[in-house]
Amino acid sequence: MQKLDKRLRDSLTRRTFLGRTLTGMGSLALGSLLLPDSAAQGAPTAERWRGVVTEPHVAPKAKRIIHLCMAGGPSHLETYDYKPKLGEMNGQPMPESFTKGQPIAQLQGRALTCLAPQHGFQRHGESGQQISDAFPHIAQIADDICIVRSMVTEQINHDPAHTFMNTGSVIAGRPSMGSWLLYGLGSESENLPGFVVLISAGGGQDQPIATRQWHSGFLPGQFQGVQLNSTGDPVHYVNSPNGVGIERQGDIVEASQRLNSMLGDAVDDPSIAARIQQYEMAFRMQTSVPELMDMSDEPQHVLDMYGAKPGDGSFASNCLFARRLAERGVRFIQLYHRGWDHHGGIKQGILTSAKLVDKASAALVNDLKQRGMLEDTLVVWGGEFGRTPMAQGSGRDHHIKGFSMWMAGGGVQGGVSYGGTDELGYNAVKDVVHVHDFHATMLHLFGINHEKLVYRFQGRDFRLTDVHGRVVNEILV
Repeated sequence: MQKLDKRLRDSLTRRTFLGRTLTGMGSLALGSLLLPDSAAQGAPTAERWRGVVTEPHVAPKAKRIIHLCMAGGPSHLETYDYKPKLGEMNGQPMPESFTKGQPIAQLQGRALTCLAPQHGFQRHGESGQQISDAFPHIAQIADDICIVRSMVTEQINHDPAHTFMNTGSVIAGRPSMGSWLLYGLGSESENLPGFVVLISAGGGQDQPIATRQWHSGFLPGQFQGVQLNSTGDPVHYVNSPNGVGIERQGDIVEASQRLNSMLGDAVDDPSIAARIQQYEMAFRMQTSVPELMDMSDEPQHVLDMYGAKPGDGSFASNCLFARRLAERGVRFIQLYHRGWDHHGGIKQGILTSAKLVDKASAALVNDLKQRGMLEDTLVVWGGEFGRTPMAQGSGRDHHIKGFSMWMAGGGVQGGVSYGGTDELGYNAVKDVVHVHDFHATMLHLFGINHEKLVYRFQGRDFRLTDVHGRVVNEILV
């Protein structure tokens, strides 16, 4: 009994010590937020996450990524994969040799007929890459981009396909690629989240995008993506109420941090530590986000280059925000444009969607290049899957056996076309690139061996690429 009493007293003593220590650390961290110059005066500051990959596995080429996600599945046949043979077979039955036993979404059990490419293609730049006439601005950066024409994925419907593209798994609840990258390397930004998401819409059916697409899954909550609103206040409650100044706000945050520290010591819950860090970041964002969204320092010629009208919620404005986020050290920036689901009216639908994203996509690459940032910024453009060579009325159905995406900067060769589909654009047949391969290549460009970035959960080591993935060295500088 005496031994039990002694262990209890020792436990209480340790608990009191840790509780007071954590509270003190919380106060010091808060002080660094209220008085950012204190760091220069030698005062302790809150330590930001710097990643588990302390030494690169390979020489890194990229520091940040901007993922331009064309949600809905843009047709490779009207964008970057020209198929004249498909044009010759317009209206004829699709050969059964291509489709027998293959997964088809809404066309299952129907008569399958070929639908010709709905837009012309031309060769552009010194590289002579073939790009659809619907994308005149992206055509002008042909020598800066690598077009991969042999992508394949495993999920034929939108939400699970987005889940697979983002997490490398068909199982909802796994960490997104942005969370994995943030866990591996941390962020270079002190005052903004390391993983930011922006959404725009227009041009086709607006498929919903679930917030779990940028979730941290079983990784700590601090690695979750943060969605910024494209219109109105970028973050809810980023502005303090009338009559509440920075000092009063600081009092509230400090009190919350003290309570969280006490609870964290008592129950040893990792989510509480993440909550403390999120409160600190939220407090920083009250000053950093308004400055980020203030476009008054952007010259008119830059706004015109993007076609951006700040505050309109457009993809163009989001691309400009993405460049500003990249300049401020944000590691992973994801821009969704919900407007590429063209089951019908694909000819005009492609033109409408392209008009909303073409100019700004090219402007982003050019702007980064002019600022000397493209060489260490990886830009990715693509959707969750492609579209069928077979007609669905005047449109195309979902397709997973072959589609296109492009990349620029960050250690990727420009002016290169890689891989290919068959003569009708159905199957990827040359230098096939699986989603797992894309993830492995992305991590490689950041100096990470995808087989070594692991997290142990429920007795198993997990990674973004699971047990798959190869680095596509052929497209790298």
